[in-house]
Amino acid sequence: MNRILPSALKGFASLGLVAGILAAGSAQAATSINLSYNGAPDPDKNAVHVFATNLKELVEEKTDGELVLKLYPNSMLGEEEERMEQTMNTPSLNVASFAGVSPLVEEIFVSAIPFLFEDFEAARTFFDEGEYWNEVEAALRERAGVEMLAVVEEGGFLAFTNDEKPISHPDDFEGLRFRAMDPSQVALYESFGASGTPIPWTEVYMALRTGVADGQMNPPMYIILGSLYEVQDYLTLANIQYSNQFLVGNAEMIEGWDEATREVFLEAVAEANRNAREHNEAKVDERIAFLEEQGMEVIRPSEEDIAAFRDVGQPAYLEWLRERGIEQRWVDLALEDAGMTELLD
Repeated sequence: MNRILPSALKGFASLGLVAGILAAGSAQAATSINLSYNGAPDPDKNAVHVFATNLKELVEEKTDGELVLKLYPNSMLGEEEERMEQTMNTPSLNVASFAGVSPLVEEIFVSAIPFLFEDFEAARTFFDEGEYWNEVEAALRERAGVEMLAVVEEGGFLAFTNDEKPISHPDDFEGLRFRAMDPSQVALYESFGASGTPIPWTEVYMALRTGVADGQMNPPMYIILGSLYEVQDYLTLANIQYSNQFLVGNAEMIEGWDEATREVFLEAVAEANRNAREHNEAKVDERIAFLEEQGMEVIRPSEEDIAAFRDVGQPAYLEWLRERGIEQRWVDLALEDAGMTELLD
């Protein structure tokens, strides 16, 4: 058989080879990354989903398709600690709550001191610019090989709900049973005279429906997302804590990207977070109105009642942090960043 190709065919063969190489290179350049998070893929109900979908679009656009995010809402890849283990051990991203981060960096509980922030702006400055949060990021990287990439708002400040009675003062908690997200919430409920039981988000609706818990604490967005208004009668807008989750990523994966890819990825994260914050803040009043329309009684505690929540909750929470063995320097850093030096020992 004659293996010598005519010159024209040689040219086509060369072009075909080049095209094949380019196609292979293009296929290799596209890296798929899992992004897992809580809650349904519903932009009207889930602020974290809004953030995740926007991040996906921005990352793929800014990297020219080099990085492709695959979204896994509704805790499809597991509950909090399981998803964090995946982030530690595989090239992936995750939007974690306190329940996911705190087993690795318990000092993160300091950022949930009751009434640490007066408003959105104060909270955003604390996390974007504060020395305490820089220390948290460094600890997570060092202890777990995980990068803290963004603090993601999940729908406003935390509100209490329950199906027993209107709550406007700490004394109203006496004898009630509340679902807690983590041990810090258990401590807070106990300071008010209630009990707290950690229950995963995916089980909250049924726990409230069956009476395992009388109430829970979440921003209005999550109350809507979980249809909790169907099993809760009262909504108390105490605004006791800032409601946030955390975008984290496998540090080895991020460090393995070239500098240009890493830079545009971080630009996409920052832009998605700015967009999510604007969207979230604009929706807060609308969500409260929706819950009222669904039949929930909305309680807005007076300034005196808010002061009572603060006077009971803050000292009890600070004592709980000490009992957990969290070094005082973490608390001092956070209080200084928040401008609450009057609480320093």
